[in-house]
Amino acid sequence: MVEILEVLPGSPAAKAGVLPGDVLLSVNGEAIRDVLDYRFFAVDPHSTLVVSRAGEELTFPLRNRAYEELGLEFRSYLMDEKKHCANHCIFCFIDQNPPGMRETIYFKDDDERLSFLQGNYVTLTNLQDRDVERIVRMRISPVNVSVHTMNPSLRVQMMRNRFAGEKLRYLKQLDEGGIRINAQLVLCRGVNDGEELDYSIGELCKLENLESLAAVPCGMTAHREGLTEIKPYDRASASDVIDRVERMAARCLQQRGSRTVYASDEFYLLAERPIPPAEAYEDYPQLDNGVGMLRLHTEEFRDALESYEGKCARRHVSIATGVAAELHMKELAGLACGRFPSLRVDVHAIRNKFFGESITVSGLVTGGDLIEQLSGVELGDVLLLPENMLRHEGDLFLDGVSLSDVEEKLKIRVEVTGRDGEDLLAKLLGEGEE
Repeated sequence: MVEILEVLPGSPAAKAGVLPGDVLLSVNGEAIRDVLDYRFFAVDPHSTLVVSRAGEELTFPLRNRAYEELGLEFRSYLMDEKKHCANHCIFCFIDQNPPGMRETIYFKDDDERLSFLQGNYVTLTNLQDRDVERIVRMRISPVNVSVHTMNPSLRVQMMRNRFAGEKLRYLKQLDEGGIRINAQLVLCRGVNDGEELDYSIGELCKLENLESLAAVPCGMTAHREGLTEIKPYDRASASDVIDRVERMAARCLQQRGSRTVYASDEFYLLAERPIPPAEAYEDYPQLDNGVGMLRLHTEEFRDALESYEGKCARRHVSIATGVAAELHMKELAGLACGRFPSLRVDVHAIRNKFFGESITVSGLVTGGDLIEQLSGVELGDVLLLPENMLRHEGDLFLDGVSLSDVEEKLKIRVEVTGRDGEDLLAKLLGEGEE
């Protein structure tokens, strides 16, 4: 049952007489369970809604254009509750969070609807046959899948879910249904890498509709008490992963016309190997998994710098980043300062005391660590922070410290840079500032 929270004034639903508090039962004769049903069945012109009002079923023919919003608002984005993850993965990052954080940070979702709507990765263990049939029927594509291994027994062991192995059959059903698949393998050293990695990549590349596959190292915080012991990747083991991935990528390029398989930037940093050139990432299909992110950022920054025709006033800028991106940011800062001698840029790599210093990505840097490590440091005119340090609303760090708290404690104006290199250059040069 899906209760209608609001009916937008002047919308097709409002004109038809639908009211807040009505319970939406069906659209065009199709029962509505959630947002996917609603979006799929409400695209036709001249929709018919059936609602329940005070126990009575009412039918409302709507006069709407194809793909026009009907004007209904619901209590939640999904129109029901998020699906909670049923796995207990040995590498789960949420299990490694320290206490005292916002309650929402501890929620583990595993919801195929969020895969389509927001790009989340799902394990398939929450799905039933009817869910897969619905995905195929609605042509919900692509689906992002956390596979981890194609060895069924190993998948059960890693995810500690007795159904994890058998649910791999859904990959074949999705593929046969023409659904495009992006997959990820979260690698644990000595568990699902090595020959197991070769096997998983080989099996996944048999899927005709596999669009991309990313291999990423599991993240390990300092808060793993009572959890499965996992060795962190070092230079040699990270290099082995890269060699296996690149070997399979070369084979895919020959057989499929696309590399398809990629190792995340973090593996290259761990292995102390250069990030591959732009052409190695094709159209960057796995950016959200940190695959090619540094390369794209560099290319965007260089392009913006080459085409920039303005000048730069005397200016001192500080950049805070994670330890992993320190050399990358220093390279870009050097390019900008080489072009503009009046520009001074200092890059500060923030060690992660909150999660543990093995966590080096900027997206997990907290406000508390920023304040502690930058207090008393000459930061110049402005401090630049990447947007991934903050939650989606752009106001809070993971530890609950606000952006204004950082500004107040460090006595510095803070600017948040967007994801692309062009925005970084603009913020370095003070474009748009009075």
